[in-house]
Amino acid sequence: MERQGRGGGSATVGAFSGKTADTTADGGAAPQAPTARLRRRLGRADLRAVPESRRALRELLGPWGRPEQCAIAELLTSELVTNALVHTDREAVLTATVGPGGLRVEVRDFAAREPRPRVPAADGTNGRGLVLVESLADEWGVRAHGVGKAVWFALDADAA
Repeated sequence: MERQGRGGGSATVGAFSGKTADTTADGGAAPQAPTARLRRRLGRADLRAVPESRRALRELLGPWGRPEQCAIAELLTSELVTNALVHTDREAVLTATVGPGGLRVEVRDFAAREPRPRVPAADGTNGRGLVLVESLADEWGVRAHGVGKAVWFALDADAA
């Protein structure tokens, strides 16, 4: 189901570029702007992955966006990573891609149960993760996989 609204382990951070079908004024193919990507495996119930994922994302983002936008990206990433590790009791995979259009972060886990935003108790310390994602991300959603799902959010570069 797709919805849209306004760690510890191996990591890969890198930049790559590709060709697009866009053409230049002379009819030649225009190269796509470089895109940087982070991919990190998150160990089962390893909450050390939360600050490690924030740090890796901070390194990936570098000069992208305003500092406030980068802080939002780190916060939302830590919420998705925490949810995947705490509520599934399984491993997960974090993928973040930043390019000229913006940032997309996805956390894939291997449990079929779909997350649901809930209204947190006024004095409670839980239940705010997806509410934050829903209110701060430009887009977000849940995508089912053969085994498990991916919860993702996007932040537009224009807003950065």
